[in-house]
Amino acid sequence: MSTAVLIAAVVGGGVLLLMRRLFPRRKAVKLLQYPTDTMRGKTVIVTGANSGIGKALTGELLKLRARVIMACRDLRSAEDAAQDLKSQAGPEQGEVVIKHLDLASLRSVREFCEEINKEEPKIDVLVNNAGIYQCPYTKTEDGFEMQLGVNHLGHFLLTHLLLDLLKASSPSRIVVVSSKLYKYGHINFDDLNSETNYNKAFCYSQSKLANLLFTLELAHQLEGTEVTVNALTPGMVRTRLGRHVQIPLLAKPLFHLASLVFLRSPLEGSQTPLYLACSPEVEGVSGKCFANCEEEELMAKATDKQAAKKLWNISRRMVGLAE
Repeated sequence: MSTAVLIAAVVGGGVLLLMRRLFPRRKAVKLLQYPTDTMRGKTVIVTGANSGIGKALTGELLKLRARVIMACRDLRSAEDAAQDLKSQAGPEQGEVVIKHLDLASLRSVREFCEEINKEEPKIDVLVNNAGIYQCPYTKTEDGFEMQLGVNHLGHFLLTHLLLDLLKASSPSRIVVVSSKLYKYGHINFDDLNSETNYNKAFCYSQSKLANLLFTLELAHQLEGTEVTVNALTPGMVRTRLGRHVQIPLLAKPLFHLASLVFLRSPLEGSQTPLYLACSPEVEGVSGKCFANCEEEELMAKATDKQAAKKLWNISRRMVGLAE
């Protein structure tokens, strides 16, 4: 028993030191305050709205009286989340609609968009939030590496199939959730699907860089319309995104404690996507990336227009939008 305690202390101490090294100070996040009817009459789609940042964002939008379409793979989880959010939003709140969307299936994406285009008269904001992080090597229903397929290609097709409705609803906004971990990846055009080698950390970073390049090229494609698209990096947030990360059993309690101290809450993490969805300050702003509700300077590889165009064309072929 004493050996187990010693091992737990050593491993836990290492985790705490690592967390302090990576995140020496967790800056306090000021929660945004908007008039309670800011989003009244507006319809917002949030992917992955049943947990983490997506759930927190949905809750904030409800308080602002938006009509939020929770686009989720797990309908039971979405229903539980919706009940929880409605109980917290107060008597004067917006409306929640739950719809099935599995971003690992292009068939599901098409069915979702067909339903939206048929039933919804307008979409004011699309928030591409859902994601998967450092999962074991698996493929989507269509044979794509899972992180690229869900984080990039699923949202790529989703956005394309909703563009006509977004244009008809203008002024409208598209919000893309990326990550600062894009810095550690590049677009491996020679093996985009990681067939010859799979590094789960690299593949996540590649998918998040793809989000930024998608935002860059989409903004270019949307010039002259009243549809804007911006990306954001939410920082390190306590969500279920890291569920595939292996943590020693004895270290889990200490890791949880460290996450409470050093990581942002989902509500704090939701502030920048809320800002991009609601704020008049970004009216007409497009093709940018934000962090902490301020424009963020990106590395050159995230502003490479040639790479963005190349990825755009390849992605179109991969999801069946082009021959």
